[in-house]
Amino acid sequence: MSAITRPTNGRMIGGVCAALAKRFGTSATTMRVIFVLSCLLPGPQFLLYIALWILFPSENKAGTTAW
Repeated sequence: MSAITRPTNGRMIGGVCAALAKRFGTSATTMRVIFVLSCLLPGPQFLLYIALWILFPSENKAGTTAW
């Protein structure tokens, strides 16, 4: 299994939804709709998005990370 990386093309804000869509084999639009719908539920969705934005390396920097 390869590491999840945020793509440099096709991202809207941070590329988290595009990275997850690529990993799970769905379209980025579908993943974005799922995220927006999940924001209607109580929970830390925005904090999770920010955390994944920090944890997922960008595609062009993927080779330089230690993990």
